[in-house]
Order: sequence, then structure tokens, then C-alpha cells
Amino acid sequence: MTQRLKAAVVGVGVGKQHISSYQSLPEMFEVVAVCDLNADKAREVAEQMEVPRVTTSLDELCRMDDVDVISIATPPAVHFEQMQQVLEAGKYAICEKPLVGSLQALDEIQRIEAASGKRVMPIFQYRFGHGLQKLKFLVDQGLAGKAYVSTAEMAWRRREPYYAVPWRGKWQTELGGTLLNHAIHINDMLTYILGPVKNVFARTATRIHQIEVEDCASVSLEMADGSLASITATVGSLPEISRHRFCFQNFTAESNTDPYNNSYDPWTFSGDTPELQEQIDEALTRFVPLPQRFPGQFYRFYQAIQNGTELPVTLADARASLELITAMYYSGREHLPVELPIGTDHPAYASWAPPEA
Repeated sequence: MTQRLKAAVVGVGVGKQHISSYQSLPEMFEVVAVCDLNADKAREVAEQMEVPRVTTSLDELCRMDDVDVISIATPPAVHFEQMQQVLEAGKYAICEKPLVGSLQALDEIQRIEAASGKRVMPIFQYRFGHGLQKLKFLVDQGLAGKAYVSTAEMAWRRREPYYAVPWRGKWQTELGGTLLNHAIHINDMLTYILGPVKNVFARTATRIHQIEVEDCASVSLEMADGSLASITATVGSLPEISRHRFCFQNFTAESNTDPYNNSYDPWTFSGDTPELQEQIDEALTRFVPLPQRFPGQFYRFYQAIQNGTELPVTLADARASLELITAMYYSGREHLPVELPIGTDHPAYASWAPPEA
């Protein structure tokens, strides 16, 4: 199959970014339909973005024979059922974060995916900024040496109108707070570079808003490679920043602080010696930039489907992310360190939410 994939998008909030990203790759994708429970909003977006078909029914979308892939950009609590429906209809599914509300649900989606013959791609678009991709390139080239210590910071601002949306700020519908719905990308960027987490100790607090879930967090990590890392997250900061810093044996890498584009250039790579700096600079002349963010992930998705290779983000990646989420919430609630990996016998396997939620 070398033709364009025909795409549809469910949810026209963040889904607008999916539409525009597909449309930025016209040789690979054609957006043929949008779906949203709000018919007026769906029609408005379809008209603005020149999408020919509109529906309020995922059932109807799944019956469209010419649709190859469906993007799910709806509230988190409905992701599981919608992914299942899309896969069982014989379509590829691309799904926003957080993918599902528990490791148990994630493992079930893996079983459904395997039975369907199709694939699910979780969204982790921040991986594909050129700055982070340069760091990944240097690590893969063997130039970093062993990792020492790393930090990831997410300090954003969310005010009362943000939480006035009925499904936000509640365990049952948003599934978590700032660790899950805001810091999930900086966490993924951290593990994308460093690999698996071995041990987690987290402190969480609700200090800014009158909501059920946390809006502040501080987390200490021991990575499987023996290095140490920390995560801080809040929605009570002005100015807003996101920042990563990785200290390796041979160089230190530091991101820019643009809150929503810190995986983009510029990043700085400071070699431990002039000779190492020369090696880094030479290696980066061989870095090949591809599209970034959503277009970058969709570009790689298309190539994987055409070539039958591994997706740029897999359900295994999503499991690692949600395993860290589970560990952080359980640690913050129980005031205990948590060892990873987390198996089916863990008290939080079926849900990271508190028992009373």
C-alpha cells in the first residue's frame, strides 16, 4: 500500500491539531471526516479546515469503508471504549494522552490490538522536536557515556476557567491531575532518553485550585541505568516554563524553556572537554531533521505502516508512561517508595486513583 491514508478525527478541540498536522503531510494523508458530539462545533471546524464529512456518531465513522485511521482526541475517560471500537472496526487508532486510566486497561488494549490485526499509536508528540531528537541521536551514536543526573521541570499556569470545564479536575473523568495531564510529556521525554525507571518516590499536593486531583508535585527517580532524576510540576507558575537538563559522562544537554516547545531547538550540548565538544559538533552535522511535534509523529507513523516496521510510539511506550504515573500516585498517597516494574498483583494495577474516588 503506497497510497495516502484516509484519516478521520474524533473530538475537535485538540483534534484540530491532528487535522492540521495530517493536512501538512498531503502526500501521506487525506482528512475525510470529523466527529464530535457538538454538531455545530464539528461543522464549524470542518468548514474552516475543508473537511468534507461531519458526524456526531463514532459508530457512523467506523462504518465508513474508506477511513483507514481514526484519531481519538476526546476526554480521557472514554478512550478505552473508543479505541476498542476503532480497532474492532478494522481501523488504525491514534489516541491522545492519557491513553487509559489504569495498567489493567492498557494491558487489555494490548490484547485487543493483537487480536484486531491493526495497531494503536499513543500520542507523545513532544518526542519529535529537533532539540530532543538531536540528544537522542547523540546518545544512540554512543557519544554520551553514562548518565549521572537529570531534571525535568514543568511550571505552567492554569486558572479557574480551565477547571470550569465539567470533566476537568475530577478523578473519574480527567483520571488525574498535573502529573498525568500536563507533566506526562516531560516525563516521557525524560524516559525516552534515559530508559526505564527503577524506583519512584513522589510528593503530591493540591494547593492552587479547589479540585479533586493534584496541582503540584515533586518526584525523585532512580533509573534502571543507575542514574538519578527528578521531576517537578505545577500549574501555579508565571512565567510558564518547561525545562530538561541531562548530565552525562561526556556532555551536558539543556533544553530551551519554551513551555510548550521545549523539545524544539535551541538545545545546548556542552562537551566535557574540547575534544568531546568537537566530536559532538561533528556528529550533529550528520543529524537529519524530520517534521516536528504532531506532523513528526504522523510522518513516522505513515512510514511505519508502509514499511511494516515498529510505530514511532507504541503501546509498550504508553505502558511505561502509565507505569510511572501509577507509581507516582501510589507513592504520593502512601508516602512510600515504589519499585518498578508494576505487575498485576500491585494494589494500584487496576487504578491509580485513590480508593474513595
